[in-house]
This record gives sequence, C-alpha cells and structure tokens, in this order.
Amino acid sequence: MAIGLFILAIIIQLAMVLAIFLLSLSRVTGSIVALVTVLVTAFISPWSLILGIPIALLCIVLLVAPIRQSLITKPVYKTLGGAMPSMSDTEREALDAGTSWWEKELFMGAPDWNTFAQYPYPELSAEEQSFIDNEVEVLCAMLDEWKIQHEDKELSPEAWQFIKANGFLGLIIPKEFGGLDFSSYAQSRIMSKIASRSPTAAVTCMVPNSLGPGELLMHYGTDEQKQRWLPGLAKGDEVPCFGLTGPEAGSDAGAIPDTGVVCYGTHEGEQVLGLRMNFSKRWITLAPIATVVGLAFKMHDPEGLLGNPDKTDYGITCALVPASHKGVIIGPRHNPIGSPFMNGTVDGKDVFIPLDYIIGGVENAGRGWRMLMECLGVGRGISLPALSTSASEMTYLSVGAFAKVREQFKISVGKFEGVQDATSRMASNTYMLEAFRHLVTCGLNQGGTPSVMTAMAKYYATETMRSVVNDGMDVVGGRAVQMGPRNFLATPYQAIPVSITVEGANILTRSLMIFGQGAMRCHPYLFDELQLLQSEDKESALKQFDTLFFKHLGYTFNRGAKAFVAGYVGGSNHAPSFADSFTRPYYKHINRLSASFALTADMALGLLAGDLKRKEMLSGRLADIHSHLFISTAILQFYEHGTKSASERLHAEVALQNSLYTIQEAFEAFFANFPNRMAASLVSFVTFPSGRIFTPPSDELKRKLGDAFMDDYEANPFRDYLKTMVYYNTEADDVTGRMEHAYQTLLSIEPLWQRFKKAEHKDSFEGLTFEDHVVYASQNGDITEEEAEVLIQYNAIRFDSLLTDVFDKHLLHAQERNNPHSLDNAVQQLTDYAQLKNNAQARNGIATHITAENNVDSNDLAAPASTDKPTGDANPNHGYESDGDVAMVKEQDTIEEVRAQTDFDEYDPEVEALDHRHRDAESHLSERMSNNHRLNQYNTDEVDRSAASEDAEIAKNDIEKPATTDPKWQDGLRRDEGDKV
Repeated sequence: MAIGLFILAIIIQLAMVLAIFLLSLSRVTGSIVALVTVLVTAFISPWSLILGIPIALLCIVLLVAPIRQSLITKPVYKTLGGAMPSMSDTEREALDAGTSWWEKELFMGAPDWNTFAQYPYPELSAEEQSFIDNEVEVLCAMLDEWKIQHEDKELSPEAWQFIKANGFLGLIIPKEFGGLDFSSYAQSRIMSKIASRSPTAAVTCMVPNSLGPGELLMHYGTDEQKQRWLPGLAKGDEVPCFGLTGPEAGSDAGAIPDTGVVCYGTHEGEQVLGLRMNFSKRWITLAPIATVVGLAFKMHDPEGLLGNPDKTDYGITCALVPASHKGVIIGPRHNPIGSPFMNGTVDGKDVFIPLDYIIGGVENAGRGWRMLMECLGVGRGISLPALSTSASEMTYLSVGAFAKVREQFKISVGKFEGVQDATSRMASNTYMLEAFRHLVTCGLNQGGTPSVMTAMAKYYATETMRSVVNDGMDVVGGRAVQMGPRNFLATPYQAIPVSITVEGANILTRSLMIFGQGAMRCHPYLFDELQLLQSEDKESALKQFDTLFFKHLGYTFNRGAKAFVAGYVGGSNHAPSFADSFTRPYYKHINRLSASFALTADMALGLLAGDLKRKEMLSGRLADIHSHLFISTAILQFYEHGTKSASERLHAEVALQNSLYTIQEAFEAFFANFPNRMAASLVSFVTFPSGRIFTPPSDELKRKLGDAFMDDYEANPFRDYLKTMVYYNTEADDVTGRMEHAYQTLLSIEPLWQRFKKAEHKDSFEGLTFEDHVVYASQNGDITEEEAEVLIQYNAIRFDSLLTDVFDKHLLHAQERNNPHSLDNAVQQLTDYAQLKNNAQARNGIATHITAENNVDSNDLAAPASTDKPTGDANPNHGYESDGDVAMVKEQDTIEEVRAQTDFDEYDPEVEALDHRHRDAESHLSERMSNNHRLNQYNTDEVDRSAASEDAEIAKNDIEKPATTDPKWQDGLRRDEGDKV
C-alpha cells in the first residue's frame, strides 16, 4: 500500500511539472503551483519528498530575487557574455535588419494556423494580368535566346526599345513617378514568363527591379533624389546598376575595401563638402550600359568635418553617382558562363562627389549595410526564385513531352521505372517551387522585408531548380547535350551557376544566413538577450537579463514538453479551418516537428553560443529543418487553392513526403554530430522517442506520378496550369514549341498511333520502313487513306522533334535539317522489300499464312504476317509491352525454348565441361541463336488452319518438324544427323 501511494505521489509531481511547462505558466505562478503540489503529495506519501524537496528548493530560489540572481542569473550572464564573440556595428546592423513573418511562427514551435488561414492568397490585378497577357507576351515573341547568346551576344535594339518604352524597368516604382507599381507576385510572374523565353532578358529586367538604385531610393532616398532619378528609371531613360562586389569582397561584402573619405572639393564650379572615392567593382550587372551607378563603400571622416570629431569611421554607406561623372570608369564586359546579359566592371580613383549623392543624405551615412540587407530581399525573394521556378516549369513541360513522344524498346521512355524515379522528382519539385513562390510573394505583398524568408527562397529555389534541370538532362540525354537552336534544355542548364552564386552564394546562405539570421529575427528573446550581454551598463543590463532569461527558460521547457508529448501521441491537432482528410495529418506532423525544432535550436544556442557561428554544418542542418517546415506549409496552402484533383494530390503528396523526410534526416544528422553527446541524446529521445517516423515516397507513388508527368488537361491539371505561368507555344519551328507540338499532336491521335504501333510491333505488316508499314496497312484495308496520312504526318513531326542540330566545320552556323519522313519525302522511304519477298516465296512454293502467335487482337490493325517471325535485332522487344509492363517468360519464349531451358534430366556437368559447345561460350551462344531461328521456322503446329490456304498446308507438310517430346532436342540443340536446316 505504501509503495503504491509513493508511486502515485511521484506520478502526480511529474505530471505537475509537465503541466506547468505545457501550460507555459509564469515563473511566479509555476513556482506556487509546484510548492502546493509538493505539500499535497507529502500528505499522500512522505517518501515523495525525495523528489519534492529539490522541487521546493528550486521554487524558493526562483521566487526570491536576491538568491535567484546570485545563484543563477549572474553566473549565466557572465558565462554567456564571455562566450559570445564581439559584434561589429556592421554585424549588428545585419542582424537587426529585416522583419519576420510566417517563418517566425514555425521557428517558435507553435504555429498559429488561424493566422495562416487568413493570409491573402496572391492574385494578379486586372492591370497586372493584362500586362502579362499583352506586353510580356509580345516581348517574349521578340526574343530568340540562341541568337542572343551565340550570334548577337546581347539583346536586339528592338527588344531594348520595347523593354524601356513599356515600363519593364519600372515595375516597382510608384505611379506618381511614372512607374507601374506592381505587386511582388506580379513581378515574380512577369520575370518567370520572360525567363521561360530568355534568361538574358529576364536578368536585364530583373536587376532594376530588385537590388538597385530604384529600390534604395524608394525606401531611403530624399525627396530631391526621388524627383531627380525615379521618373527616368521608370521610363527607361536611365539604366541603373549597383556596385557592391569586387575582387576582394564577394560573399563577405562587408569587407569591401572601397572607400569614401570626407573632404572639400570642387563640384560644378563650387567648393563643397563631399567624399573622395576610390573603388573597384566587378561582376556588376548592367554596368556596361548603365547611366547611373549605385556604390557601396566604407565612409571615413578622419578630420571630423561632419561635426563629430569622436566618430571617424561611419561604416558602409551607399551613394548614387551618374555614370558620366568625372573619374568614373565603366570598364569592359564580363562573360558570365556564356549568358550575355550586360555585366562588367566599374572603377574610380580619387573621384570627388558631393555629400548629397549619399542615398538619403548625410543622415544615412553608415546605414548602407542595413539598407542593402533589407533590399536584398527583393532579389532573393522575387527575382531569383522566379527564374528558378520558370526554368523548372519549362523543364517539366518539355521533358514531360519528350518522355511521352520518345520511344525506346517500343514504349515511351517515360514508362521506364528508372526514368520515373527522375520524372516523379521533377514533378514534385516543380510543384513545390510554384507553391513556395506563392507563399513567399504572399509575405512580400504584405509589406516588410523578411530577410530570413527571402534567404530561404533564394537557396532552396535555386538548388531545387538545379535538381530539376539536371534530372531533365538525364532523361532527355543526347537530345539535350547537342547544342543548337533546337536545344530546349541547354540554356537553363548553363544558367544554373549564375543563380547559385549571385545575391549571396548558396553555401554561405544555407550555412550562415538562414539559421544565423533566423535565430535573431525569429527567436522571441535571443536578440534582446544578445544586446544585453554586450551592453556597457552591466548593472542595468543584469536586471533586464534576469527577467528575459527566465522567460526564455519557460519558452524552452514549454517547447520541450510539447515535443515530448507529441513524440508519444503525435503533434497537436491544431490546423487551419480549411484542412481536410488529406492535409490534416500533415499539419499535425508540422506541429510536432516545429516544437521539436524550437527545442533543438534552443539547445544548440544555449550550449554552443558563439561557437555555433563556426559550426556551419550544424547550422546548415537547422536551416534545412526550418526551411522545409516553411516549404511544407507552402505546399499545403497551394494545394488548398488548387484543383485538388487526383493528379495534383499526387504532386502534393510526394512533395510533402520529401520535405518531411528531409526534416527528419536533418534532425538525425544534427543529433549524430552535436558535440555534447549527452544533450544530443536527451533531446533526440524527447523529439524522436521511437526513432525515424517518416519514409521517402514509395516506388508506387513515384510510378503513379511518373505516369501523370506525361499527361495533360483533365488527367494532369497541374501541367495545364503551368502553361499559364510561362511563354507557352506549339509552333513547329520554335525551340520549345517543337517538342510541345509533337506531344500535343500525339495526344490528339494517340488511340490510332498506339493501335498501329502495337500491330507493327507484332510484325503484322510487311516492309522495312515505317512508310512501308503504313502503305501495307492502307492497301490491306486495315486503315483508311486519311488515317495513313495522319500517321505519316505525325511520324514526321515526331522525328523532327527528336532531331539535334548540326553545324559547319567551325561550329559557326547551324545547318538546316532535312526531314526524310515528311509528307513530301515519305514516298522516298518506300522499299520493294515486300514485293521481293513475295516473289521469292512464290518461286519457292511458300505461301504466306498467319500463325496463332502472330494473330493480333481485334482492336489491333491486323494484317497477315509471314511465317518466319523476325527475331533478334529485327524484333527488339526486350521483354517490354507497350504499356511499360514486362512480359512474362511464357509470353516471350516458345514452347520448345521453355522445354529446352528447363529440361535437366540428362544434365551432366563433367560431360559438358569437356564439350566444346560449353567450353566456348561464344560459339555456344551462336549455335543457340541459330537454332532459335530454326525453331521459329519450324513452329507451325499452332497454325490457324481455318485461315490457312491450301498452299500453306502443302508447305507445312513439306517442312520437317521435330517433336516437342523428342529427347534428342535437349538444351535447344539437335544432336543427331537428322538436324537439317
């Protein structure tokens, strides 16, 4: 009895602790509840004080401020303060820059789904839709990327004029200054459509609308600067560029050596206070044609001319300088991996500019890094994800068409499981990118500059695009390897490194920025604690830290309790109001993983402190977890606003399973490599008590999605939707339209084509060429003349879509490709094979007849077949049926072959070892193949006698036919002298 009461009391105490954490009670309230519980359980069993006394003592410490501060707060403050690295003004500006949005909810471990459900789904206004349907459509039709890249090496004058005249460089500028003032979502859609036609044109339009003078002027410029520059930028009269990176500063842009020193100089004939500039910028997009240059530099005032002699170094500052300004040197062009968008150098030595060239005036001196960090969000969150989404969507469309049209082993290549492993990944990743784009632009549409979210968008969009395009290259193979104006994959493939590198290299973005900035911007207490740890007023900071630190502890224990409970009973059931039976389980998983992430992040920050900055592999895994939580919610939101068709559900299901599995594996790798093994094991047990719970998509799911990848219209509404996102056409002589034209033509005649090919594969037609077969079927009455013409026309379109380019000896000019299968040329493909064969058979008294095996189904295009069934290379089925299934052995082999290969009654290894047929594998195989041909000739016992002619009966009787039970036909080889050919 006493033992039972003791156990009950202990359980009550533990339940009380768990409840305090789950309910997130305050320090005072939680301590009082704990003390009362200890007293109550002491009456139940005095032995419960074994646990109760430590709990009571801790509560007393927490309640009495002097004791708490002496025993806990001061030691923690001192320890953490010593562990934190010093922070420069630039780093402080970067960490403090930007805002947070939905990613903060996921970081904190308790996402508010009511808030999520109320986010306005991004849509285009009537004006924005009209611009995409008209101006963007016209621009795309003007662009030929092969000509741009390999002949002109730049946009045509007509394209440039159209871009400038129609406001493509002023999408973000307010209408009061002559701009279009479009939403973030509209900008993304516009850039995607242009990029689907020409990455060169897309980058040209992208830069003025992202990181550039226009963006900086709108947010920070003085009224005078806005009036001076924005109208010209909106109309295209002014072409901007922004100089940030240089030979000594790439990812570490804060280390730029470019300087501006405050001094007096002459400007427009007057002596004014200004800056003596020295700078050397590289890899600056639009620099070769820019009329106005934005510059980032470090500003110094050694003489205190700005009025504060104690402040000599102001830090990074941004200025706007006319390209024609004295001393500014616009240098030669770079060649960014073959993509000829304008990119070059900007240099200047002892260039004097007045102080009012500083963006925002002298008041913004030293605020350049913060300005850049906040404005980089546009390029990271809109432009680069738009280009990545576009490349993936065009790859989806083109490779899906190719996978359907291209046949190998007599079936579409998209039916092979090895190919479907890649195409299912392409389909789900493209779906993810479109979903990701919608949620990110939703956040940007609401204002603010969510730097963490846009860093996620930049990294995972460009990396996913790399995966999609690489998979596409694998599927398409040689058709995508051979360069030329027909190649629809080479351009996005070549552009991959540019997207990966610009706007913050991807390695840096994942390993440092996403979680590093995420912890500062998304954690409810960390940034304020960090500020207090580095405060010079230690006494005041300690008092504030005391309050903040225990709130932080309460937050951590609350997330730990939620993760612990979720590990055993699953995550919280909280979900948006629109959740259904398909999506609800995923919301539950996200609730669980979000709480687990909050606990794991706090463990990492608390135990590693400043060292986490150097543990980039650990930081990168935390970035993967945080980002894929965000991506999962984006997929769920996109699915909710989609068709919810079976095909779209397949896309969403595979994408969600990929994200959840990625999150799980990132957790496992993080725990396996965390330096403090005890802490890692404890948190791992709390978050994943039963081990791994997610698996990657099953083969069955991938097969289904691989099939859907080749469908269109009602069978795959997502593919139909993608056509509205890009520049879509079916022109037979267009780089992307050519394959789509073949694909759409196939869809329109597919029943006829499949019936014909099935009959052709069963050797129902005489002749050597496709045209022979069509004529034979037409003359035999199996197809009409109209159907014959349709087949010839499609075969010509199909063949042309698969042709690659050829060039002159010096690879300067692509040659025109002749199509031997066109309707005009088809007659030249006809042969006299059938006539010659019939004549020969007539001379030898052999009549054509139909064997049971060669009979075709009633739905096939049946035609009489020859008695000598083609074998070997003439009939390379390789065991595959037209629907991609593998034929069983009994369907592939004759009765004689089955018997020969399975009769082991007289098998003698020693005898065979001495037999030349078994010692010489090559000659043995040759004999077997020869015998197979003979067997096919002799196989007539299943002749359809009702259909056979009298001549066929005579011919049959003249042929010596071996009995299937004759033991002399062992192992498929005739072993007596009666073996005749």
